Amino acid sequence: MDISFKSENEKFNYRVCAMMISDDKVLTMHDERSPYYYLPGGRVEMGETAELAVIREIQEELGVTPRIIRPLWLNQAFFTEDVDKLNYHELCIYFLMDVAGTGLLERGSKFISKEGHRTHTFEWLEFKRLKDEYFYPLFLKKDIFNLPNEFTIRTEIE
Repeated sequence: MDISFKSENEKFNYRVCAMMISDDKVLTMHDERSPYYYLPGGRVEMGETAELAVIREIQEELGVTPRIIRPLWLNQAFFTEDVDKLNYHELCIYFLMDVAGTGLLERGSKFISKEGHRTHTFEWLEFKRLKDEYFYPLFLKKDIFNLPNEFTIRTEIE
């Protein structure tokens, strides 16, 4: 069971995201439901650690098992989602991942992957392109240039 619940027009999510970086590019994705780019990852399940959740989500979405380098942020986000228009309170842990040996770089700068009935489009976006792209979370458009060396708690209010 995902750690997520909805109450009227508000939703709480506990998520994890994978920051997979190579040559000043970050692996982003979007799908048929979301016109914007976002990072691979998903919801943590009840009884699951954040570390296991990020590995599981990447295995489900990309069919590979990257190694966790370190956690970067716990982001407390408060936003209205562009697609479902719900007001979110989201806790997301961002992990820096090692993609060596996964074959992700060999798939090209843009590729498609299927997860069940959903089709995901993945793209390696240059850091400098993020500021001009329809991309969430907004804080990464700036903070990707200076990743923290220690796990950091941050808050984003849109």
